[in-house]
Amino acid sequence: MRFNRTLRVLLACALTAGAPAAYAGAQIYEPLSASVRAALTKAIADQAVPYLAFETESEAREWLNSMSARLEKRIPDRVAREELLVTVHYEAKRAGLDPQMVLGLIQVESAFRKYALSSAGARGFMQVMPFWVNVLGAGEDYNLFHMRTNLRFGCVILRHYLDIEKGDLYRALGRYNGSLGKPQYPNIVLAAWRGTWNFLPVPKAASRSAGGNLTASSM
Repeated sequence: MRFNRTLRVLLACALTAGAPAAYAGAQIYEPLSASVRAALTKAIADQAVPYLAFETESEAREWLNSMSARLEKRIPDRVAREELLVTVHYEAKRAGLDPQMVLGLIQVESAFRKYALSSAGARGFMQVMPFWVNVLGAGEDYNLFHMRTNLRFGCVILRHYLDIEKGDLYRALGRYNGSLGKPQYPNIVLAAWRGTWNFLPVPKAASRSAGGNLTASSM
């Protein structure tokens, strides 16, 4: 199933600006092997239209409505809010991450402010350090204040740290924030995830539609 006409414009809207949150940090540069660099470069190159992938459209709509209601005070514009949520869900799933955990990370890193800039130079919703653009050979076309670019880089980077830490999310979050070994940041992100963004869908009765992918490019 597809987005209706109203939701078609989700990917066309810019989000509001703002200042960074108190716990915004900075990834620390570490040399990458050629194979790792090539894999990460490939991972950020995806240009497919973001979508919500659920078994049914009703499940996708339930998630979007639930997350949108929680984000409304931070991003009052519904279209901008849903654009962000659809993209977070797509990029997180694509990187093998829980979308609600990523929302918790964004809350802590930037307070959902598109143009957040930390004292260390980290940028955007997920506070990505600019050195990643050069390390991955992405070129000047990659603007880290662009919503999807920022979310894609952020999710790929966190996945990379998870792989380094063999699935240990606590340590991966510490690497992401540049505070490895310090408990404060991982604890705050996990608290935001479980306290604000936890999602338990209501069980549905029998009938299901044929596919539940809500995209932002269809009628």
